[in-house]
This record gives sequence, structure tokens and C-alpha cells, in this order.
Amino acid sequence: MIKVALDAMGGDNAPGEIVRGAVSALSLIDDLHLVMVGRGDAIEAELKGLSYPANRLDIVHTDESIKSDDDPGLSIRRKKKASMVMAMQMVRKGEAAAALSAGNTGALMAGGILFLGRLNGINRPALLTPMPSFGGKPVLFIDVGANMDASPEQLLQYAHMGRIYAQQMLGNENPSIALLNVGEEPNKGNSQIRKAYSLFSEHLPGFCGNVEGTRVFFGTADIVVCDGFVGNILLKVSEGLSRAILGYFRQEIGSSFRYKVGAKMLQPVFYGLREKIDDSGYGGAPLLGVNGLLIKCHGSSKARSIEQALLKQACPFVRKNVTAKLQEALQQIAPAVEADQDER
Repeated sequence: MIKVALDAMGGDNAPGEIVRGAVSALSLIDDLHLVMVGRGDAIEAELKGLSYPANRLDIVHTDESIKSDDDPGLSIRRKKKASMVMAMQMVRKGEAAAALSAGNTGALMAGGILFLGRLNGINRPALLTPMPSFGGKPVLFIDVGANMDASPEQLLQYAHMGRIYAQQMLGNENPSIALLNVGEEPNKGNSQIRKAYSLFSEHLPGFCGNVEGTRVFFGTADIVVCDGFVGNILLKVSEGLSRAILGYFRQEIGSSFRYKVGAKMLQPVFYGLREKIDDSGYGGAPLLGVNGLLIKCHGSSKARSIEQALLKQACPFVRKNVTAKLQEALQQIAPAVEADQDER
């Protein structure tokens, strides 16, 4: 049985969408056991009328939670009974195999380092998210928001972790890896990216050079590496655009009988488009580089995103013991993966 601790109070739509997504996941995953941490009365109110296996869902009550505008470091240390903190503590104590939250990203990052610690050879953990593409398979982006700045050496660490994730979770033994940049030429970009290009060329199997934003969703590379500032902007712009496109089609098709008839004929095409641009397909981003599994869902996550994060991230990650395989693989990568001297 895979036990996952769920921060039921994290995110813009908590606890309702979190609860509905969790219940949906329980119906799809027979070996999943969820522990929902948060206000017991609010969670129970959302569970009313829903059908679920009661023997595989527990509620741990707490009145405290971390808000989106709370200071990450302070809230993790001061709000010891916050739902996110208690979920992460369960992973630390071995009471859960993973924790999932749609709450404060900075708090999850700080808590991951404080409670779980970093894997050997990793200076700063990073968030990785798979995104649908028009290249026939998902593209992995790392980092998408854990660290706003990253040194060239840290970008190399991200690339190695992304490579191991692709091998273990997607079965891609030789993934291609690119640096997100303003141009494809090696001399393009700022000094940080130019130095990273040199390090990647020397130490990274599968490095295929720079990739521009216009090409990331067309199969140019299996993994795209960037710092968290750029990655988070790219993630949110692409999510916003995909939602706008889908919303536009729904609105326009519903406005005319002629459009409805045409849409019926093109239904397979629209379904295919939705699968390629729907950002809720993978649900969450694992925080790679900590000694345990933490999954960050988007703050605006709806039920499907929570369900998919459990189905496609948490459970496969635990079943395949990816954290241990990350550590094993990183220990064999020397001396390319090194912490910055200033942060040792």
C-alpha cells in the first residue's frame, strides 16, 4: 500500500477540489492510501455525498495552515501544526511515502530542505514538470519555480536529475537535453547560460545544445533546463495560453448551431488538441533533490490535477523507488555534479 499525505488546505480551491481529486484517485488506484491533513470539519463536509473506500482514507485534523502570502522560511518554523508541515513531517518519520500540496511553493521548498535534507551532490532541489507537446511525448521542464536564480553548476545538477527522472519514470534511456535560451548558438544568452553550455557540453550525456522558446513543444529536446524564474514564467504563460485556447473553442462552438454541427464532425480533432495542450494531464511537479518525495501542484489546481498528480507522479515514483535511484546515480556522477564553493 502506498500512503500519501495530502495537504488538504493548500491552494486556491482547498479543500473542495483537493478532496474531490483525492477521492477520484482512490477509485483509480487500488493500492493508494491517503491521509488528508487539515480542518477535519471542512474535509468531512466535502466528503459528504462522495463514494470512496473509507478504509483507505484517513483525516488528521489541524486548524493551522500556511497561506500563499506567508513568509516561506518563517511559516515553516513557526507554524509547526500547519497542514503542509504535518504532511512533510509524515514523510520524514516514514509514516507516508510522499506528501502532496498545492500550497505555498517557497514553504514546500524550505520544508523539503529542512525536514528531508538534500541528496548528496545536490546543492539546491528543483521542481520538474512534464508538459504535453506536439512531439508525440511529454517534455520535461526543470526548474519551474523552486529557485529563482541558479548557477551554471546548479543547472548541470538539474539536468542530471531530469535525465534520471526520464530514465526511471518514462523509460527513456537516452533523453536529449537542452538549455532554454534566446538563441541556438553557443555564444547566445547571458554569462550564466554560456558557462552552463560549456559545462553541459563537457559533462552531460545527451546534451543537444540551446533551444528557443518557440521550439520547446515540438520535440526538439526531451528535457529543457532553466532557472526557476524563467521556468515558472514559461510554465504559467503556456498554461494560460492553453486554457485560453480551450476556453475560446468552447465559447465559440456554443454560440452557433452551425459551429456545433461542425464541431461534432471534428470532435476527434478537438479531443486530440485538448490532450496535447491540457496542462492538468500530469497534475504536479516533484521536488527533485530532497531525500524523499514532495509533489507541488499548481495553486489553482482543480480536482483532475490532484487526481493526475497522484496517478502519474506520486504512485509511480514510489513504486519505482526513484529517490533511491536518483541518489545512486548522482553518486556515480563525479566530479561534474558539485555544489558551489560558496554554499558548501
